[in-house]
Amino acid sequence: MANELEELLGFLSSPSPPVKKAAVDIVRDLTGAEDGLQSLAKYSDIALPSLFRLLAEKKEVSEPAAEALINLSQNSELAAKMVSMGMINTTMDILYKQEAGITRLLVMFLVNLTQLDAGIDSLLQTGDEKMFGLYVMKLVRSFCTSPNEKNGDPFEHVGSILVNISKKEAGRKLLLDPQRGLLKQVIRQFDSTSSLRKKGVSGTIRNCCFEAENQLQNLLLISEFLWPALLLPVAGNKIYSEQDTSKMPLELGSTLSIEREPVKDPEIRVQTLEAIYLISLQVKNSDREHFSLSQYQEAGRRALWSVNGPRILQVGYEDEEDPKVMEAYERVGSLLIESNAGGEESSLASK
Repeated sequence: MANELEELLGFLSSPSPPVKKAAVDIVRDLTGAEDGLQSLAKYSDIALPSLFRLLAEKKEVSEPAAEALINLSQNSELAAKMVSMGMINTTMDILYKQEAGITRLLVMFLVNLTQLDAGIDSLLQTGDEKMFGLYVMKLVRSFCTSPNEKNGDPFEHVGSILVNISKKEAGRKLLLDPQRGLLKQVIRQFDSTSSLRKKGVSGTIRNCCFEAENQLQNLLLISEFLWPALLLPVAGNKIYSEQDTSKMPLELGSTLSIEREPVKDPEIRVQTLEAIYLISLQVKNSDREHFSLSQYQEAGRRALWSVNGPRILQVGYEDEEDPKVMEAYERVGSLLIESNAGGEESSLASK
């Protein structure tokens, strides 16, 4: 005989819209508390597919169903079960085939599912050579479409998805593929006023820089966009002199020669400094067989010096107050002192 929870879950499939609506609202509310989550987890074989089917219905039903799934997917075991049930593929279909009015929630759901390796593989479509990367390309295109006042910014959480997939080598290589040009598109979103977008972009760049050992050339191909995204957040508040900006590319120098809004989130500043550090360790692949190990590590640093990066880091460090960010500056500074490129000195010494 069915207990009360089983009966409630059965009502999610009711032919009566009011009954179905009432049931999904109650289930959604249950997922907002730990006790409710634990109870529903015991009946996940019923609850998960029942809730998931509701995503394709009208917003009054699909919205609470999506909210319930987001809450449930914070449990890694339940998230793994959702991935194994093919929910990423179907969510992508709903996202792009229907005007469900729950775009933001569906993207948040994908963020949770791509916390898992299996979820990343599913979104990358690693098992299908012809389809590989198609979902990510769609999400990047949506992420890079300017939000409007009417619809808000339903795709801003895509940045978090990109951070997740770039934790895996396959995801990083996809984003760095110069023929697809995905990272170049993503980097441009760093100009957004959305802190969530900025953090997604900086985290994605930072993760992609773990491929710098083999992909330095591809990273530097987009240096026009890469260096502003990495250096402006850590450039401090000072208006730079003409002497400084004359040694920078236009996209950096023009911004640093005027007043600007600082990047207040210390996590973003740490991420960009970590990316600079990873680039500064590297040499172009084509140079490897011709140079010694110490010279291998010079190519990335030379690229940084070529945009007057050490001067920017020096000024930013002088303005910095956050201990973790200061430590990240000093880590980069140690590399620059070692290389002492161009005979100049870096002054990122501990305060």
